[in-house]
Amino acid sequence: MQIQANGIHLEVEDHGDTNNTPLILIRGQGSQLAHWPDALVQGFVDAGYRTIIFDNRDTGLSARCPHPDAPGEAGAVLDLIRAGGPLPQPYDIHDMVGDVIGVMDALNIERAHVFGISMGGAILQQLCIDHADRVLSATIVMTACRPFVDRTSGSTEDLVALAQSLLVAPRTRTEYLDGQVEEHANWGSPGYPMPEADIRAMANRAYDRGVDDEGMNRQVLAIASAGDRRPGLTCLALPCLVIHGTDDTLIPLELGQEIADHIPDSEYHAIKGMGHIITPALSPVIVDLVTDFIGRRG
Repeated sequence: MQIQANGIHLEVEDHGDTNNTPLILIRGQGSQLAHWPDALVQGFVDAGYRTIIFDNRDTGLSARCPHPDAPGEAGAVLDLIRAGGPLPQPYDIHDMVGDVIGVMDALNIERAHVFGISMGGAILQQLCIDHADRVLSATIVMTACRPFVDRTSGSTEDLVALAQSLLVAPRTRTEYLDGQVEEHANWGSPGYPMPEADIRAMANRAYDRGVDDEGMNRQVLAIASAGDRRPGLTCLALPCLVIHGTDDTLIPLELGQEIADHIPDSEYHAIKGMGHIITPALSPVIVDLVTDFIGRRG
């Protein structure tokens, strides 16, 4: 369904009994609600949660958010990085936090458990810092708490390399499907692999819903300009679970540990065989960890 949130329209799916405690899932950069495994969503529903998923702005069926001063073409973004100086922002992480709050308001949800992966985990950290009163518990997955520039040597070459791993060029359906298979090979969860046929089926659904390379690149600009969340995390007084994969080749394991180290009384789980993608095979492990944590702490 389409809802109005934070001044734009967002595509939302609401699963489970609406009388149950809500759990909101936030996707990572460039991905859609179609990339959540059914086993994860249904697992949370079966555990008794009203499970809400949505397309972030600039992806899937949600609104596109171009800005005249912020290019979406990959080459133009890389040129700006090579030139040095601050990058233009089509929007920022606070706007994306506003989107989550907008979803909650549109669905008349006062407080919710929230689960975020990768970029979604960064959004969730900022949500906890800015709107702790709306969060019952936070599960922060496969992400970091420091700015892009602090995740590299700071050299232009390293920043370009990091950006190149995230930016995308226009792709045909075949190129997109092949790229999704390649992403699983490079960033996936080797202990919990996903069959290629299933990857392609999920990618087909996502492509049909709306793959927008410039929108995905604008998300990169938004998270590249995000500030250092470490000072804010030290002030949190919320139940927080941090999950990271020992085999994450995109965001190193120690950056997940760093998040937990900065949040008072948080819990940290490093999952062997998990990379930077939650696959159907990994989903029951995640559901068990989250529901156990909420049961004890939420």
